[in-house]
Amino acid sequence: MTTALITGATAGIGLEFARQLAARGNDLVLVARDRRRLDDVAAELRSSGVAVEVLAADLLDSAGLDAVDARLADAENPVDLLVNNAGYGIQGELHENDWEVERQHLDIHATVPLRLTQTALRGMLDRGRGRVVLIASVAAFTPRGTYSAAKAWAVMLARSLNLTTRQRGVSVTAVCPGFTRTEFHERMGVSTRGIPAFLWLDATRLVRSSLRGIDRGRSVVVPTLRYRVIAALSRVLPDRVSAGGGFRSRD
Repeated sequence: MTTALITGATAGIGLEFARQLAARGNDLVLVARDRRRLDDVAAELRSSGVAVEVLAADLLDSAGLDAVDARLADAENPVDLLVNNAGYGIQGELHENDWEVERQHLDIHATVPLRLTQTALRGMLDRGRGRVVLIASVAAFTPRGTYSAAKAWAVMLARSLNLTTRQRGVSVTAVCPGFTRTEFHERMGVSTRGIPAFLWLDATRLVRSSLRGIDRGRSVVVPTLRYRVIAALSRVLPDRVSAGGGFRSRD
């Protein structure tokens, strides 16, 4: 039986990964900031007959990040699948935002998964097996501010690492979902009224599709045909076109 560690595991895509992996028989290590929500999710998933650890940690705090990193480094209880899912969006342009807001936003999407991925890979490569997942976004293919830039970094990291690690039994995959019905936009404080209904994805189907690509060791997975088309078009359309359709703040 394998063990998966998931960051941001109590809501949205992270929670759906936890549910589907538990249904597959994977033991789990769930990481999030809210201990009460962690305990509630763990109780739900243990009914699937799998072992579930909870690790309450703020990944933007050095002590929290150290704790998760130490769990990944534990050779006696190895993690076979790391899902770097923790993240959030911010509003505003770079020149308008406070530096700390931008720094923390970059840290959660780049610095944190970089460190956790490095530690996980060391153990996985020693064992000759394992998978690392970076939850990116279809925004990685469009010029939409620092969020897009951070997600593009994740895509390029996965592509680069997978070239060498896959030959040694370890795959690294960037998953690039589009608009998904989760708490993401509500927490960001933006309206989604202008987003066409056909662009919305269901988290259950998204994760199921993503797992198929992860299982095959693909470096990049863009769930659904509609978003694969959007990602392909974004590479040839002018930036001003592919960047269109920004979010509106809630009043």
